[in-house]
Amino acid sequence: MDVEQHNIWEGYVDWKKKPAIKGHHGGMLAASFVLVVEVMENLAYLANASNLVMYLTQHMHFNPSKAANHVTNFMGTAFLLALLGGFLSDAFFTTYQIYLISALVEFLGLVVLTLQARSSSLKPPECNTTITCQQVHGPKAAMLFLGLYLVALGVGGIKGSLPSHGAEQFDDNTIKGRKQRSTFFNYFVFCLAIGALIAVTFVVWIEENKGWEWGFGVSTLTILLSIPVFLAGSRFYKSKIPSGSPLTTIFKVLIGAILNNCIARSPSNAIVNMSLSPNDTDQQQNVAKDVEEIETPSSSLKFLNNAAGNKPAYNFLRCSVRQVEDVKIVLRVLPIFGCTIMLNCCLAQLSTFSVQQASTMDRKIGSLMVPAASLPIFPVMFIIFLAPTYDHIIIPFARKATKSEMGVSHLQRIGIGLLLSIMAMAVAALVEIKRKRVATTNGLDSKGPLPLSFLWIAFQYLFLGSADLFTLAGLMEFFFTEAPANMKSLATSLSFASLAMGYYLSTVIVSVVNRATGSSGHPGWLSGGNLNHYHLERFYWLMCVLSALNFLHYLFWANRYKYQSRGARG
Repeated sequence: MDVEQHNIWEGYVDWKKKPAIKGHHGGMLAASFVLVVEVMENLAYLANASNLVMYLTQHMHFNPSKAANHVTNFMGTAFLLALLGGFLSDAFFTTYQIYLISALVEFLGLVVLTLQARSSSLKPPECNTTITCQQVHGPKAAMLFLGLYLVALGVGGIKGSLPSHGAEQFDDNTIKGRKQRSTFFNYFVFCLAIGALIAVTFVVWIEENKGWEWGFGVSTLTILLSIPVFLAGSRFYKSKIPSGSPLTTIFKVLIGAILNNCIARSPSNAIVNMSLSPNDTDQQQNVAKDVEEIETPSSSLKFLNNAAGNKPAYNFLRCSVRQVEDVKIVLRVLPIFGCTIMLNCCLAQLSTFSVQQASTMDRKIGSLMVPAASLPIFPVMFIIFLAPTYDHIIIPFARKATKSEMGVSHLQRIGIGLLLSIMAMAVAALVEIKRKRVATTNGLDSKGPLPLSFLWIAFQYLFLGSADLFTLAGLMEFFFTEAPANMKSLATSLSFASLAMGYYLSTVIVSVVNRATGSSGHPGWLSGGNLNHYHLERFYWLMCVLSALNFLHYLFWANRYKYQSRGARG
């Protein structure tokens, strides 16, 4: 009986809700199914998101600005909903269940979009000489947005559960398990890139040459096939038992600290309560036993220690020291999260101004005309090359050089990504200066492609692509390893929430720049109908400066941060 108990993964179950067993559940084999599914999931999502603006303008007859706003809102909402997926995975369901539910929701959304794209009666009439272009409205518009936001809901659920589900398969108590988990996050980003590569080449070509019903159809079939692929690994998975709402714990500690602090108490009443509150006993039993009990609160964020006082303002606000320390961890990682938003704001330029720059340039490679929507192939291919190089060459060398477990710590990796984003914006500004010189020579109002290869744009794509690899993989691993046991999925989903906020921040910065630089008779830096009249190079220099200031801000918080997890420091 003792041997059998020793072989059980404490706090984990298999897909049948039975205790997970070491040697049978978890490990790299189980995580491999997750990686294959991520290729299919990202293909299904990006195949439409990367080219959606063309569908909305050409077939739904939105004007370019409205179409761009709808695409931004769609992508931002999808990534923000990752927080919902992560929350549900921690609180009420397993990551296994959330993935299956989310995949079905995304499938239903894609079915709606496919049916609309296939039937002319469900779309506004095509524009011609006798029919004025009419923007989609009424039930047809409702059908469009129903499909889009069902997809966004499904994507959010998947992004909030799938990375954590894969990371859960490894043993945090062994060096081998932690190294394998690091490899998993590297290859998770690698698989994101593989899915994106197929999406922006093969599927985009289908959409532009065979029709959008075929493009949506490929995405629909792909996400449907991902479900049996995911289920094929069921007997190998282990899933963490949900332990109740992590938000309840956070708000409980914060409110308890505030109220208890407002109540005057004598020194004798300020004794820290070391026991768990009765309401938390069942919840804490669901958390893995490898979480050490804490007897005294730490000295950081002392204000929160009031929440663990033995005479709370209300009994239901009584908190354990463990809960207080968990909330402190969450608050300490938030500044790191905030510092990555600026990088994602820079990444947003890949799908906006960078594409528009390339559209004015010579996009021929031999006899092949490269579609503008396929330009993200450059950062994608660089990630595909860099991810295994980083994992199999750079990291082993760094481990030998530093004689540490990780070689490069999570925060160092994030910092490298932020530094690369500064370089990317500087390169983008220099390339734009060169493009503007060629445009000036050929006439700023010239409508033909400039005699300058679009491959110059590849330089800024490569820097941003490598920045994305370092930061996204590092950020996901950092959040997963540092987060409390009952908040890991929610914390990991912050990586995608940062991406969403980066998109929103990009929109805000562009609006502010235009207002600040525009005046009566003089348009702003980013105003007008011709990109050649823009001062895009100035905007890129501004982004470079903002990124540099953000990097200095990051260094302040990174140097103050103290790791919670074994092996995280490197």
